[in-house]
Amino acid sequence: MSIPFGVRIPFVDHLGFTLERFEGGQSELHYEPKPEHLNSFAVTHGGATMTLMDVAMATAARSVQPDMGVVTIEMKTSFMQAARGKLTAKGRLIHRTATLAFTEATIFDAEGKPCSHATGTFKYVRRLPTGPRDSNALNVISTD
Repeated sequence: MSIPFGVRIPFVDHLGFTLERFEGGQSELHYEPKPEHLNSFAVTHGGATMTLMDVAMATAARSVQPDMGVVTIEMKTSFMQAARGKLTAKGRLIHRTATLAFTEATIFDAEGKPCSHATGTFKYVRRLPTGPRDSNALNVISTD
């Protein structure tokens, strides 16, 4: 079984993100929000779009060293317009040190208009076993 993000991330599975690009410090994810992912204005909830940008930045950071995991240290988000319909997130690694990745991501709507933008700092971490010791379970630190 292929795991598109390199690890199983249950929340990402729930939201339905797909990874379209994962190379050279860049990532691209696609997301078609379901009705339960919308807010009271019938547009994609800000928490869902922030998660999309978080994962886009994390995968951009990991794309240069896929054997490592990353954890979010900080994230700043700007919402420019409502996110409607199928969304595309593009992540980019701006700079990295031995332990930190400095990244950005932008979400675009189906018409290619930018909806939101984020910057984030991530810490590279080794993938270590987590949770109960079960030889059938995938026990690794996830991307986020």
